[in-house]
Amino acid sequence: MATENTQIYHERQKLQFCLLHSLNNLFQQKDAFTRASLNEIAEKLVIDDPNKVTWTPLSVLFKPHHNAITGNYDINVLMAALEGKGKSVIWHDRRNGASLINLDASEDTLMGIVLNLSARKYGGLWKSRHWVTLKRIDGVWYNLDSDLEAPETFKDNEEVREFLDYMIGHGGEVLLVMNDKQ
Repeated sequence: MATENTQIYHERQKLQFCLLHSLNNLFQQKDAFTRASLNEIAEKLVIDDPNKVTWTPLSVLFKPHHNAITGNYDINVLMAALEGKGKSVIWHDRRNGASLINLDASEDTLMGIVLNLSARKYGGLWKSRHWVTLKRIDGVWYNLDSDLEAPETFKDNEEVREFLDYMIGHGGEVLLVMNDKQ
């Protein structure tokens, strides 16, 4: 169980770097990933793509897997980043709801949960997606959303499931991040 002495690492939102913050929150480490490392992953994905996109002047800013200025990284960058750290990702079948997610799995097995949520900002004028990490630390689940002032504690697994079911019901995607067996 978490104690008063449990230190929770929580990066706050800057521009559209929510994937960067989400990954660092997942690993509980500042600079587990950096903007430069995620940009490098995104560029490698472009080079490795057999169906390369034709270059246009806008390609300088709007790259296939991220925006060069604001971030806004896509799922491909997330998958490659986690695989590079020896993790695997299981895309949860949203038709099943959260009841089939084993939230009691050992922390050695289930590293955490990453959500990709629909986000509306500026009075609904701006629609995009937002990356959020849920992580169990010392037996307690936390919402490490970079838009929050501070991490939020879930009181139990049932509350985590209710939260996940709500997010799934509103278009959220659930990705289980697994520690691969070495």
